[in-house]
Amino acid sequence: MLRLPAALSTVMVILLLTVVPIPGGTAPVTATSSRTAAHSHLWVYIGSYTQKAKTGITLLDFDTDTGALTKKMVVSDGANPTYLVLSTDGTHLYAANEIGDFHGEKAGAVSAFAIDPDSGALTLLNQQSTRGDGPCHIDVDRHNKVVLVANYGGGSVAAFPVHANGGIGPATSFYQHEGKSLDPGRQEGPHAHCFRLDAANRYAFACDLGLDRVFVYRVDLKRATVEPNDPPYAEVPSGSGPRHIALTLNNHFAYVCNEMLSTVTAFTYDAVHGRLSPIQTLSTLPRDFHGENSTAEIETSPDGRFVYVSNRGHNSIAIFAIDTKTGRLTPVGHQSTEGKTPRCFKLDPAGDFMIAANQDTGNIVSFRVDRQTGKLTPTGHSVDVSMPVCIQYLAPHR
Repeated sequence: MLRLPAALSTVMVILLLTVVPIPGGTAPVTATSSRTAAHSHLWVYIGSYTQKAKTGITLLDFDTDTGALTKKMVVSDGANPTYLVLSTDGTHLYAANEIGDFHGEKAGAVSAFAIDPDSGALTLLNQQSTRGDGPCHIDVDRHNKVVLVANYGGGSVAAFPVHANGGIGPATSFYQHEGKSLDPGRQEGPHAHCFRLDAANRYAFACDLGLDRVFVYRVDLKRATVEPNDPPYAEVPSGSGPRHIALTLNNHFAYVCNEMLSTVTAFTYDAVHGRLSPIQTLSTLPRDFHGENSTAEIETSPDGRFVYVSNRGHNSIAIFAIDTKTGRLTPVGHQSTEGKTPRCFKLDPAGDFMIAANQDTGNIVSFRVDRQTGKLTPTGHSVDVSMPVCIQYLAPHR
């Protein structure tokens, strides 16, 4: 997340379709690996920091034949709507407003929007306090019953009920993490950095950078609540700073990118009991790189064969092949993101393209994916958006 001073240091192809859920989360679009000219575009929502420009949430058009990106409009100018998530049916968008003061409370906000099916424009339904400052990640279950938020500054997580109209109610669950870890500058206390559901919507995982733990919570969709699991967490090596987690669609394996040590930790996942068991930790960097770096985003490919991690400093996407029997990783290589500080990237629902958002250079770049090797090739297309953070795809209702 952005280090603030002091206090805040989904191509719906209407053919025979296969629903492709987003790893570890929800599936706002449906797609097949082939496309037709009539359905060759996706809408792309970009969440951004608003310190430099009031871009808020920007809507792009993405040509899934060529990889071309075109800016359509700014659809929300709220403060720091950095991380976004879409409802499975594509009718609503939820944003974490990464701020430290909400109506006089030391907290951030979570915003609910209705999506205009014709234009993609957003209408704000309501906002709620996240009850902790600096919310930096958000997720929603595939039935649109509960929204989950991680508060980085506050070191806490919260769950919110979703109303029938898509709006959200006050938090039904709130958990304050406690403790510290190895690094006195970055791990002096808890810093929850993501809160993501598994593919079955049964458990949710909260990576806490400050504690070197991945907390596991049981999810109750009927009550729109969460509660600590038993066991309550898994650990990564001390000083790693776990940031984001991604799961394979079969719910067998999970992968965590560790921000501070620029590593990725592989886990086997017992989806019945919510248990993560670490099996391997690898560097996300080439051996000959010796500069400063931190990881940001992690994602598994829709076919469960590859893991991708963004490197801020090396300014690349690290590519790993997954052994589909054991979950262990083998490095494949690195692809420059053609900009500085790749905060977020996202594979399109079919797994044919990747879009990467470079926060510091403000450019969003598309890549074609070789689905056999996992490697990325720049398409030559990009678009500028100030301080981009998050990417979400949605099929236009055409």
